[in-house]
Amino acid sequence: MSVSDSQDGASALPKHIAIIMDGNNRWAKREGVASSAGHRAGVEAVREVLGACLDNGVSTLTLFAFSSENWGRPRPEVRALLALLMRYLRNEVKQLHSDGVCLRFMGARAGFSQRLQKLMSDAEALTANNTRATLVIAVDYGGRWDIAQAARQLARKVAAGEISPDSVDEHSLGQQLDCADIPAPDLCIRTGGDTRISNFMLWQFAYTELYFTETLWPDFDRAAFAAALTDFGLRERRFGLR
Repeated sequence: MSVSDSQDGASALPKHIAIIMDGNNRWAKREGVASSAGHRAGVEAVREVLGACLDNGVSTLTLFAFSSENWGRPRPEVRALLALLMRYLRNEVKQLHSDGVCLRFMGARAGFSQRLQKLMSDAEALTANNTRATLVIAVDYGGRWDIAQAARQLARKVAAGEISPDSVDEHSLGQQLDCADIPAPDLCIRTGGDTRISNFMLWQFAYTELYFTETLWPDFDRAAFAAALTDFGLRERRFGLR
C-alpha cells in the first residue's frame, strides 16, 4: 500500500524529494565491517527508497551522493566511493530504464575519470526520454559551486553583450543553475542525526521542508520513508505568506 492510500489525497505528498544520505560509515562501524560495506549497504537503501518513490507518485528524487568536500576524505575511501558509483551505473541503469526512470547527474564531473564520465553520459542518454520519474544523483556537487558557476555564466553573457547587467535577477540566475529545469525540492530528508544541509542545493532549498532523522542511511527503509512523508503531510507550507 502506498502512503497516499492512507491520507486524504496525493496533494499532501511531495513531488520532489532530496535526500542527504548520511550514516554509512557509522553503520559500518556499528556492524563491525569496512566502510566500503557501509556504502554498499547504502546502495540497497537507494533501491528501497526509489521503489517507494515510484509507488507513491514522487516524480523526482535527488540524492546527494558525493559532495565537493568529499574529495578531502582519505584517498582509499574516495576511490571506493567512485568505484561504487561506477558499479551502480553498470548494474542498475538497465533496470532504471525498464522502470521508466530518467537518470540525471548534477555536479562538476570534470574531476572524474573519462571512463566514469562516459558511464554517466551513456546512462543519461539511455534514459533521457523516460517520464515515469526522474532520479538526480548529485556528484562532485556543492551548493556554493552551483551558485558560483551560474554567476560565471551570467558574467560571460554580460561581457559578451548578450544581456544587460540590469537584467540579472533571481530568475536569470536560477536559470543557470545545474539542472535548472527541475523544480526545487518540496522535502529534504537527512538521515544520520545531523541537523544541517551541508552545502546541498542552497539556492533551491529556499522553501524546502527539512526532515531530520537519527536513522542511519543503510537502515532507512520504506517504513522510515513513510514516516517522513507523513510528517510532511502534516505541515502547512506558506512560502513566506501568512
